[in-house]
Amino acid sequence: MNRRSFRRVVVVLAATVGVAACGADAVSPLPVQPAGPTLSTPTLSPPSPSAILPIPAPTGSPSRPPPASARPAPPAPTRTRGTPRTTPPPTDATPACQGAVRYDLPLAETEIELLKSLCFATGAVLRIQGIGPGLVTVDRPELVSQQYEAGVVDIRFVRAGTVAVTIPKDGREHTITVVVR
Repeated sequence: MNRRSFRRVVVVLAATVGVAACGADAVSPLPVQPAGPTLSTPTLSPPSPSAILPIPAPTGSPSRPPPASARPAPPAPTRTRGTPRTTPPPTDATPACQGAVRYDLPLAETEIELLKSLCFATGAVLRIQGIGPGLVTVDRPELVSQQYEAGVVDIRFVRAGTVAVTIPKDGREHTITVVVR
């Protein structure tokens, strides 16, 4: 194996290990490469250097756009007539799911009526500021870890699922639906 081939193998392995360490949610599938000649080796000996396919180097220039992905477009969804759609179509107004972040919710500064739902990754914390002890409730306590200190309620989402967080304000109860991935 020459030095250039060795570098390519190291770069591919480094990229693979780096992507694998990010977790399943952060990894997108690699583009499919066209089928080529296959090697069938009955023994566990390493392949010969001539059997290793070269990895094309990315090419890009201002006059030529980068090559398109080899991934085929997904097929259009099929539906029989008269069958209602089970989920609404995605819209631009739907926010993306946030990661394992701390989301501060200061009740004195927030129009809580406008906040209907949130989406977080497991490990995220919803910090509700300016509320008394025992006032914030959740419908699925097995999915959260809830703590109160000095007018602040921290709700840590420890398992995936959907949790309804109920917050009283101005004599009304407001429910925020939190989806945890």
